[in-house]
Amino acid sequence: MIRFPFISNTETLLYLAAAIGPAAVLLYYIYQKDKADREPSKLLIRLFLGGVMSAALAVILEYASEYLEYALLGNSGPYNMYAIFEACMIGVIEEGSKYLFLKKISWRNPAFNYLFDGIVYAVFVSLGFAAIENVLYVLQYKTADVMIQRAILTIPAHMSFAVYMGLFYSRARLFFKRGDKGASKLNLRAGFCAAALLHAFYDGCLMVDMEYSFLVFCAFVAVLDYLVFKTIRNESRADRPI
Repeated sequence: MIRFPFISNTETLLYLAAAIGPAAVLLYYIYQKDKADREPSKLLIRLFLGGVMSAALAVILEYASEYLEYALLGNSGPYNMYAIFEACMIGVIEEGSKYLFLKKISWRNPAFNYLFDGIVYAVFVSLGFAAIENVLYVLQYKTADVMIQRAILTIPAHMSFAVYMGLFYSRARLFFKRGDKGASKLNLRAGFCAAALLHAFYDGCLMVDMEYSFLVFCAFVAVLDYLVFKTIRNESRADRPI
């Protein structure tokens, strides 16, 4: 269980900076890729803080999901069955929490007027979530292993899930503006499902006890990172008004 530590010394402040740093770098990267029409800073701050609040909501829902797990699976059973169930619940809850704040804050905002905006918004929410989660983990464990693992794997993973949510989110906004509410809803659902499935698979590879699960995880991360950064570059270049 993650504890909320009291920040009281220089060492802790250094750990705090190290925890926030990876998210800050990726936020700057995605912001720089939004070349056609930069987003208002107040909106981006609200999205980031929305991500922080979505992390609090996810904690509550994940506690509740433990009761659902025991109700459905009982107290005994194959370990991998529990691992897969938990990975799926984490994917649905965390990406669902992000999605709720993303749509609440940005859907009807007049600044949402370019296709790349959806990716920017989703990434800011997701990295707000990841930043506060990273702060709590790093301050609790205070080890280089945790900081490195989360900096090179966990934080970029949250951005990756968000890129695909944002990709469909922008398409949903485009169809909504054209009056095609059916296609808009379909794209909203596709964005959530894409992020949740990617998140669940990512966690599942780490949680299940199988011979080749770690190799599958490494291959998945490598392919996902390649596709995500390629998608960001392509969508940035092809950005156009909604």
